[in-house]
Amino acid sequence: MAKTEDKKAPDGYHEGAEGEDGEGAPAKKKLPLKIIIIAAVAGVLVLGGVGTAAVMLLAPKDGAHADKKADHGKKKGDKEKKGKDGKAEKTVGQITEGPNGVLFYTMPNVVVNMQTADGKATFLKLKLTMEVPDQDTADLLEPNMPRLQDMFQTFLRELRPEDLQGSQGSYQLRSEIQRRVNMVIAPAKVNAVLIEEMLIN
Repeated sequence: MAKTEDKKAPDGYHEGAEGEDGEGAPAKKKLPLKIIIIAAVAGVLVLGGVGTAAVMLLAPKDGAHADKKADHGKKKGDKEKKGKDGKAEKTVGQITEGPNGVLFYTMPNVVVNMQTADGKATFLKLKLTMEVPDQDTADLLEPNMPRLQDMFQTFLRELRPEDLQGSQGSYQLRSEIQRRVNMVIAPAKVNAVLIEEMLIN
């Protein structure tokens, strides 16, 4: 009977050992699972950081985007002048390119009060564009704008509505304006004066 008990005791002992191994085995499996989860989370964070950095570096800056929009809004041939401090100066007129290398300088609208025989208030509104041979001539119009505006006011106020009637009236008006503009910017000259709009009210 003692031998039988001895046999059972080692069996029980082995079962206990297996039980310990059984308890130890899951503990060993949990440890690698935790490491895998931590490594996966760390990998996601690293990839997210790299992706964010790439987007920030490759994305255009707001200033560059604004400059592109501003450039897109400009007409072909428009040039931005810069002052002594490097900042862009606001131009009075608008310059656009024409055929054969000529430039068109569109002036601000001119509005004057005309004389009438009955003394009724009558206004003349002109939209004028100067055809100039090169950029240097266009650049002369800008600083001389106060003189040009004064010339327009003085000359146009002396006109009467009947002076502008018909094609002959328009031709004489263009010729006189061109002659006076060339006097202001001499020795440079404008090729022609174009009347884009003329309203008498």
